[in-house]
Amino acid sequence: SRLQELTLEDLEITGTMPPLPLEATGLALSSLRLHNVSWATGRSWLAELQQWLKPGLKVLSIAQAHSPAFSCEQVRAFPALTSLDLSDNPGLGERGLIAALCPHKFPALQNLALRNTGMETPTGVCAALAAAGVQPHSLDLSHNSLRATANPSAPRCMWSSALNSLNLSFAGLEQVPKGLPAKLRVLDLSCNRLNRRPRPDELPQVDNLALDGNPFLVPGTALPQEGSMNSGVVPACARSTLSVGVSGTLVLLQGARGFA
Repeated sequence: SRLQELTLEDLEITGTMPPLPLEATGLALSSLRLHNVSWATGRSWLAELQQWLKPGLKVLSIAQAHSPAFSCEQVRAFPALTSLDLSDNPGLGERGLIAALCPHKFPALQNLALRNTGMETPTGVCAALAAAGVQPHSLDLSHNSLRATANPSAPRCMWSSALNSLNLSFAGLEQVPKGLPAKLRVLDLSCNRLNRRPRPDELPQVDNLALDGNPFLVPGTALPQEGSMNSGVVPACARSTLSVGVSGTLVLLQGARGFA
């Protein structure tokens, strides 16, 4: 098959996947995107799906998953996977992230997207990545309701030196979070609730810093109120959606039910 990109959307897989026929070699996909797909096999679904794929998969997106955690002992490594997107799984959280990032199964991972996944602090995410042995170059934590300071009892986490791009936009931050990497190429703090320009000692060493859409840059913007994510955010940022769509694929299976 010449199929390289596949999207499955709004599917309920009701049966177990049959084993790959002996004469078959599997799909040589470079990109697989799953959106709102449920599996009757629970945590073993990724391992079952993996047997139908050649090992060259480079992009994997799993959004609105009913079970974002995998049976890690059954999952084989993804040696070529460079991009993993777990966005739009608000129940994932930092503890769930450790279960989803099966240790040492993603050795080539460079880009990790965790938009709207229930992350709480950058330090907590750092600890989860360290526990899983994952060292992405680019990390997207936008659209999470982040706290600027970690739990005082939480151990300090050292970020991997491989990380050079961190997206903390749309996170409701009123100040720069503590415990960021010491050096970054790109730091995105746009569309937060910063009421003053961050001091140099509050920031890591960074080449490109994005601060647009914060109240201190827009005269007359109301101060943020306690418990409100939108108050204090400029109008250009207020309409952002938490949902991240998928597009650009060659095959789209949408609206099916009872696929077995």
